[in-house]
Amino acid sequence: MLYIGVDLGTSAVKLLLMNEKGGIENIVSKEYPLEFPHPGWSQQKPEDWWEQTVAGLKELTANADKSKIAGISFGGQMHGLVVLDKDDNVIRPAILWNDGRTTKETDYLNNVIGKDKLSEYTANIAFAGFTAPKILWMKENEPENFAKIAKIMLPKDYIAYKLSGVHCTDVSDASGMLLFDVKNKCWSKEMMEICSVREDQLAKIFESYEVVGTIKSDVASDLGFPTDVKIIAGAGDNAAAAIGTGTVGDGRCNISLGTSGTIFISSKDFCVDENNALHAFAHSDGHYHLMGCMLSAASCNKWWMEDIIGTQDFAGEQKDITKLGENNVFFLPYLMGERSPHNNPDARAMFIGMSMDTTRADMTQAVLEGVAFGIRDSFEVARSLGINITKTKICGGGAKSPLWKKIMANVLGITVEVIESEEGPGYGGAILAAVGCGEYASVEEAADKLVKVVGTVEPDADLTAKYEEKYQKFKKIYPTVKCLY
Repeated sequence: MLYIGVDLGTSAVKLLLMNEKGGIENIVSKEYPLEFPHPGWSQQKPEDWWEQTVAGLKELTANADKSKIAGISFGGQMHGLVVLDKDDNVIRPAILWNDGRTTKETDYLNNVIGKDKLSEYTANIAFAGFTAPKILWMKENEPENFAKIAKIMLPKDYIAYKLSGVHCTDVSDASGMLLFDVKNKCWSKEMMEICSVREDQLAKIFESYEVVGTIKSDVASDLGFPTDVKIIAGAGDNAAAAIGTGTVGDGRCNISLGTSGTIFISSKDFCVDENNALHAFAHSDGHYHLMGCMLSAASCNKWWMEDIIGTQDFAGEQKDITKLGENNVFFLPYLMGERSPHNNPDARAMFIGMSMDTTRADMTQAVLEGVAFGIRDSFEVARSLGINITKTKICGGGAKSPLWKKIMANVLGITVEVIESEEGPGYGGAILAAVGCGEYASVEEAADKLVKVVGTVEPDADLTAKYEEKYQKFKKIYPTVKCLY
């Protein structure tokens, strides 16, 4: 049988076709535009997502035996606010995860409602990118549109709805809304009241591997798919990527170096750190996870390479970097503010430590190291909870750099495992589809059978010691300059 994973990203939808043995038959990517109507704002038209998803599904399966397509599932950008009216028409462009317009609402939730209450209700505190602050912003700034809301959805769930006709979400994506009681896996009555939202305006909740329905007959006809293709709930992009890297079960770790950067730690049990520096979310394997998210990771390197020094030769710029652990230049990777662990949308990036002998390579190295140090900030929070992490998987565009993987292994002092397929959320979505269709008994069984480690990067004791000294300096920079933002 064949299974489709739909990864609804920020810049493109990536679609992956997988057979029952985990082999990837085809991959297609379709881009769509981003809108920046004001500085710090970021939004997209859900209609563009659907149009490109349909086009992508047709291209993806053009040469496949469509009669074998059994299920479709998803990974998707989290936190985005999609609002539909009583006729299920989109009311306004979706406000995205990296949108910064909700500073006032975030401050209200954290400081007036209170972080302790938010953590009690949802296991998390408010971040500017989360969905609940966006709802409050819309209530205050677009009351006419707010009054029209019949359904509140997340980005990937809009695609699932268009395919199945079911207003659905999954526990991992819902966890990032600040409307969801993560521990008990249900909508929080207190948060609904705070946000002036009714439960009938929210989607039905599923585990990520559960079937929400079957494909609508008109969509099946348009795509040439069987009418019994199952639509499976899917997961937020990081939880889906974790499945695609085998980060399921207890105490496993994955680092993603994409546009944003994450450290993802799976856990059988629910837990929260006392400062809510890490997100405590439900996982797509039926259990829980902790996640630290930095807003700019590989995008820092892309910005430095393409916008500042004007090159696309990423590998060429890294070939002269040989003195690891000895760089005196530091880079704070906060180009779009920062989430974990600082929760400061006003934070900004900076270089510090340059001298007359500083080279272009030193500054390139500092960018790579700054992202690794930022990941370590969240890693240290997990360690403070008594979680012993000895190795991690790695994925995302930044994971294609051997140098960056070496830096990461030594900054964290743990083994970095490289997997055979780095397709992340799309592959995780296809695995969820296979589990939902009964191909595998559980997410853990599927991940254990399908995800293969093909290489490791071991930390070097001497280099790890050098990076330990550098990290102790790095972590003093943000508290020192915070007053300047």
